[in-house]
Amino acid sequence: MKDTYSTDDENHKMPGKGISTLSVHAGEERFRYADSITTPIVQTSTYAFKNTEHIDAYTRRGEAHFEYGRYGNPTEKVAQDRLSAICGAEDCVVFGSGMSAITTTILALVKSKDHIVITDDAYKKTLEFCSAYLQRFGVDCTIVPFGDYEALEKAIRPETRFIFSESPTNPYLNIFDLERLRDLAKRYNLLTLIDSTFSTPFNQCPFDFGVDIVLHSATKYLAGHNDILAGAVLGKKELIEEIRALHKAIGGVIDPHCSYLLLRGLKTFALRMEQQNRSGLEVARFLENHPRIKRVYYPGLESHPQHEIAKAQMTGFGSVVSFDIDGDLDDAKVFLDKLKLCYIAPSLGGVETLITHPALVSYYTITREERYALGITDSLLRLAVGVENACDIISDLDQALQ
Repeated sequence: MKDTYSTDDENHKMPGKGISTLSVHAGEERFRYADSITTPIVQTSTYAFKNTEHIDAYTRRGEAHFEYGRYGNPTEKVAQDRLSAICGAEDCVVFGSGMSAITTTILALVKSKDHIVITDDAYKKTLEFCSAYLQRFGVDCTIVPFGDYEALEKAIRPETRFIFSESPTNPYLNIFDLERLRDLAKRYNLLTLIDSTFSTPFNQCPFDFGVDIVLHSATKYLAGHNDILAGAVLGKKELIEEIRALHKAIGGVIDPHCSYLLLRGLKTFALRMEQQNRSGLEVARFLENHPRIKRVYYPGLESHPQHEIAKAQMTGFGSVVSFDIDGDLDDAKVFLDKLKLCYIAPSLGGVETLITHPALVSYYTITREERYALGITDSLLRLAVGVENACDIISDLDQALQ
């Protein structure tokens, strides 16, 4: 039985086309309802059958048809097909948020008495879910230091199901050696999951390195306008079908209007990434040479500990730049309050430049000692460069640092 209309994969994935072309056209029929250029928003929660024969054709003979909003939507389907083409994946499921994508994927792939391994530089909420909530279902989790491949291998058990990490990570932008991950997973017959939000398919294709499942917070670079929440999981059809089945039950669906906004954002994805890659590197170099900055974390800089790995795996380095200001918590607050162009806000990948203070925003519920043990210092800031002129962003940072 099919829950969505079947499509011609060769037509919709547009083999041989460039990423900018795919971002504009992939997943769409050549001619759409009312001859519209943009994909229509199919704003409905349920779908009608013409008669009982139509029901039989759908349920018994597998005729393609939409049934209910939680099981699929035409606008959502185009977004999934476009992301599959852009990311080089066989299949894709989109979700109402990045965290819904992560938690549903993990739950779909494990059962009681399974074990997973995750690196300690993963997103805070991902770590919380794996280390705390999974135990309620009898699933054990080992957190290993990022970059310690010996500890990673030692953590593997006979019941280990998969290895989960991010690349680049948040907020230090560490880069996972994906070839090393592939070889390790192959040796122990494990699945590999990579959250590739910070790299995007424009800068890195984890599937080229043998990764099984790639996850994105589509809220960020993919949608690109700080106006929706969305997540995406991509990989081989058989794995994605496992995740899709649970997705239907849990119900973390993306609504049709958000699907439309995701598609609209994707049309300029490649253009935005070119600008943000350039500006991110320019801003990182400015900060690294500024006397008020102690250290900059950006994989495009030679000073980054995994710069060589980043060069081998990535074609660009994104627009997130983390840095330590020379001073204490009060100095960091003064700097933030003096900014005029950059917004003080979480998130990243949008057209507006945003800056956040992890200690004040993401880690305010724990003690200073606990924060410092995680590497979240009072002086650490994370800048997400937008599409404004780089010289204007730099000018704003410079005046606030004086």
